[in-house]
Formats: sequence, structure tokens, C-alpha cells
Amino acid sequence: MFTGVLNKAVSPRKNAHADGPRLLADIGGTNARFALEKAPGEIGQVRVYPCADFPGVVQAIQKYLADAKIARVNHAAIAIANPVDGDQVRMTNHDWNFSIEATRRAVGFDTLLVVNDFTALAMALPVLSGTQYLQVGTGVRRPNAVIGLVGAGTGLGVSGLIPTDDRWLALGSEGGHASFAPSDEREDYILSYARKQWAHVSFERIAAGPGIGLIYRALAAQAKKRGAAATLETPAVVKLALAGDPLAREALDCFCGVLGTFAGNIAVTLGALGGIYIGGGVVPRLGEFFVQSSFRRRFEAKGRVAAYLKDVPTYLITIEHPAFLGVAAILADQLDMRSGAPSAVFGRIRQMRDGLTPAERRVADLAIEHPRSIINDPIVDIARKANVSQPTVIRFCRSLGCQGLSDFKLKLASELTGTIPVSHSQVHMGDTATDFGPKVLDNTVSALLQLRDHLNFEQVERAIDILSSARRIEFYGLGNSSIVAQDAHYKFFRFGIPTIAYGDLYMQVASAALLRKGDVIVVISKSGRAPELLRVIEVAMQAGARVIAITSSNTALSKRATIALETDHIEIRETQLSMISRVLHLVMLDILAVGVAIRRASPAGALMQSASEAHSSSEDDLGSNSRDRSAQEILEWLSHGVAPVPERHRGKA
Repeated sequence: MFTGVLNKAVSPRKNAHADGPRLLADIGGTNARFALEKAPGEIGQVRVYPCADFPGVVQAIQKYLADAKIARVNHAAIAIANPVDGDQVRMTNHDWNFSIEATRRAVGFDTLLVVNDFTALAMALPVLSGTQYLQVGTGVRRPNAVIGLVGAGTGLGVSGLIPTDDRWLALGSEGGHASFAPSDEREDYILSYARKQWAHVSFERIAAGPGIGLIYRALAAQAKKRGAAATLETPAVVKLALAGDPLAREALDCFCGVLGTFAGNIAVTLGALGGIYIGGGVVPRLGEFFVQSSFRRRFEAKGRVAAYLKDVPTYLITIEHPAFLGVAAILADQLDMRSGAPSAVFGRIRQMRDGLTPAERRVADLAIEHPRSIINDPIVDIARKANVSQPTVIRFCRSLGCQGLSDFKLKLASELTGTIPVSHSQVHMGDTATDFGPKVLDNTVSALLQLRDHLNFEQVERAIDILSSARRIEFYGLGNSSIVAQDAHYKFFRFGIPTIAYGDLYMQVASAALLRKGDVIVVISKSGRAPELLRVIEVAMQAGARVIAITSSNTALSKRATIALETDHIEIRETQLSMISRVLHLVMLDILAVGVAIRRASPAGALMQSASEAHSSSEDDLGSNSRDRSAQEILEWLSHGVAPVPERHRGKA
């Protein structure tokens, strides 16, 4: 087990992190490696655990913290051998499956970043010193040029670095899964041998660590060797090769050659004139064998572009655990955005801090140092932690231009990586309320934020125009959507427009046949596929009515409607219980209702006149008459969720 300071290129003994040591992790398909960074570049207490010893990542983290005797860590970052796209991480080379946010809560971190391991390794390349890598072959690195990265471990990782004005941008990639292309008859045989196990044979099957054993077994089969040769795995093959066994040496050299071909592919694809770096846990163990292998020859063997590749240098990373350097840099960059930051919320807090009262400054400091406390805690706990009153918390939020604490929480959360999941967090059997409660809330908030970011507001404006001038509005929904239709009717009849909601198919068919030009149907449907609804809207549209569909994208309903307001989301497909979709549909109708209220508020007398004509004697379920409402009152009710009180009831207890 290695323990010590890893980054010799960075001067040690810098000031310790003010918020305590930071946990760094590099998790592969076989082992989970952990370390602590106590100061910039000062990384130590490295421990390596077999992944198979733990049921999940939480238990592995807890074991490391206990072994390292660390009571509290505020910030952590994990590099993992897996694609990272959203909150849920399902490892491809191991059976761990976890939510980033649930993991953060379980271990009590303020910040938890999870990134692809080769993205992290790529970010380590700019800080490597000349003693931490070895050049293999010829070529001269071009300054400020794209850099490529290839690494063979349990899998085959790929990444790259693109230079910008003041930093490097790392590329996320799953290039190791590109289809394997043989270069000679021997590799043709290896491919056909591999196809007996897998329908698709990627470069990762051949040029990752397990590929050495596969190549050896294929060559043994080709030579019709039986017995132990037909079952040897990679560690035994490498040991035999380094001891001089001819077949093992041929297999190992073939592996190096295939890796060279793949590295050359990456170089020409990225235009990596800054060089190609070779990382991972396999190649550094081959030592001089790799340097003398066919790797570099096969790297350059690209026909017409061979001269181009001859000038591209290749380097073997020799430092132990280099991904720690990269993941530490990514974490530092994220935390710097809060404190230094081209970031709207954190930048605004720092800009205004000196002008705040002493009490408000304590809230500002809490938001910068422990943003997740602000996001997750109720106002009473926020006030207690900042040692201020609850009104001070509200004043601080409003001083930033937010409407209140909830608005500030959402804006703060949107700037923290991993705070709001961008994919569905699955609820599992056996989850407690502590587990499934936050998942349901996080999924809903995530869906709302995605709707905000992707909603076509031009279509919303068109829908509001149609609704504002409608002679009659009917809301149709089946099943769970019928409840949403009833809610819409409850809102829209207050505008003085004749409205009705139907959740019964026969009533929808009968009513649609009576509609004409100037009438509008609003159809709410999660699936957008119900053939009955599609026939209903066809009848109505043939009569001249227009249809607004609130549904998912690329459905039959969205394609046939006059206007489609698409509310895509991630939900459990096997169930008929619409949870998130119902919330999105309700919010979509609130947006339309507010828009219609704004349209009809000027002049207010127009609304009053139409309300008087259409509902001269109707009363709502609160007992107030629609003739007494102004458009402004209705708008306030829609915005704040409080029913307007008629003048004749005002002042009465």
C-alpha cells in the first residue's frame, strides 16, 4: 500500500485547506483507491480496497474514513471507470449502482463530485513533471496543442485535453468501445475467436488488461495447444512473457501492437499534436518490454498519414495513482467557482458581502462555505447555524434579488454540480422514508428545472393567444389526466370564458362534435398515444376548433395538435401511476393561466364585461361571484395561490 505525497511537482507545505482535508477517490472495476488532500498538491494516506469487499461505494468510503481516522470531510471527488451522466451511476465493470446525491447525504459531505476516471486523469497531465512520465519513440510535443490520453486497465479509457485561453477542457469519451479492427491475419483470427463470446468485439476486449489473456488463449487455440494454455488469464500470461515464454511474449507483443493502433486512431481523430499519454494499471508494469514492443511501430502505421504520426510523441505515465492529481484539480476548480467565481450566485454574494450587515454576512459566509446546508436545511436550522434570526435569512435572500429563501435555494442548487439530479433516481424496495423521500422530491425538482430550460416559450405564447381569444375552452383528460383537466377548469372559468372539463370519453366525443370555429380543446395526456383521444381531436379540428396538447414530444398527439407543449421527463414506464408528469402538466397549465390573466388584465373592464355576460349568476366553490373580480385579483390569485376575496366580503372576520 502506497502512502505519501504524490505530486512532487507542486511545492508541499502550502497552507492547509481552510475547510479541512478533501477526500479523493479513484474507483475502477477491481479496486477502489482513496486519498486525502490536506493542502493544494499535498496528497497522502492512500489506501486501496478491493471493490468486491463492499456492497457499495458508501461502505467503501466509510471504511476508508474509519481507517484514516478522519472524523469529518466537507468536500470529496470521485474518479470512476464509468460514464457519468446525471445522478445515477451504474458501473459497467462492477456491480455497484448508486445515486451521487444519496451517497453525499449518506456520508455527510457538503460537496461530492463524480467524474469519469479518464477525464480526471486527463486533467492531471498538465501538472505532471518530467520525472513522472517516459517518452516512447520519437516525436516532439507542440505547445498549446490538443493532448490525447489512452489507458488500459480493467477497461480501455480514452480522453483528451483541449487548450483554451486560460485552462484545459477535458473530453469525456467512451472510445474504448469502438469496434476492434484487425491489422493482419493473426488479429483476424483473434477477432473470430472473440466473437465466439461476444457479438460485438470492441477495442476494449483486446487492448484492455483482460485482453492479454484473451489474445494468449486465441493464439494457443490457433496453435492447437491444450491444457493449461487454454485457461491462462492475464497475470499468468504477463509473468510467463517477462520470463521468456515464446507464446506469452507473442501474445503480449500483440497486445502492445493493438494498443499502438488504437492510440494512433485517437491521435489522428483528435489531432493530438501535444502528444498521446498512456495510462492505466497494465502498461507501466510491463517496463522495458513495452518500450521495445511493436507499440510505437503500430502507432505510426497509418499509411498516408504515417509522417504526421511520426511527429506526435507518445508518453508512458509512470507516477503511481495519477488520477488523484486530476480529480483534485477538478474539485479545486469547482470550489474556486464558489469563492472566486464566474458564477452568478456565488459571485453576487462575494460582490455584495462588504455592504451587508454583520448578521447578513454570517449568512453569506454559510452559503459560500456550506452551500448544501442552505439548500437542504429548513430556515430555523439555517438561522441557528449562522447565529442570526430567521428574518435576517430572508433579508439576505432578498438583498440578492431573490423573492425569498425558496427562490435562493433553487438558484444556488442550479450552480452546484450534482445537487439537482438530471436523471431519474430509482426508488427501491426496502428504501426508508429518508431514502425515498428525497428521491421523489429531487426527481420532481429536476424535472421542473429541465422543463424550464427546454420549454418552447414561443409555442407557449401562441397557446396563450389562442386561449385569450377563445369563445369556449374544453379540457380533456383520461385517467389520472382527468384530475389535471378538472384543475384547469377550476382556474380558467374565472376568466369569464365558458369552460368545461371532461374525463369521460363518451362525453368528450359528444361535446367535440358540437364545437366550431373559435373553440379550443386543451388535451392533457402523458403518453399522447390514446387512439380514442386522437379520434376526438380529429372530429373537433374538422369542425374548426383548435387543439392545444400538453403531452410528451414526438407522440401522435403532439404531431396532430394545433400547438404542442411538450413536457418530457423520466418516469417509471411500467407503472400507470403518473407522478412527475402530473406535476409538470399542472405547472404547464399554471403558466398558461398566468399568461391569459396578463393578456386580459388590460383593459380590466373587458374581462369584467365578458365575465358578466358568460357567468352572470355563477358562483365558485368559495361562494364569491365572478362579476366582482378584476383581472388583477385573478392574476394575484394565480401567482400566490390565494383565492381573491370579493369586495362585499372584505373586512369581515
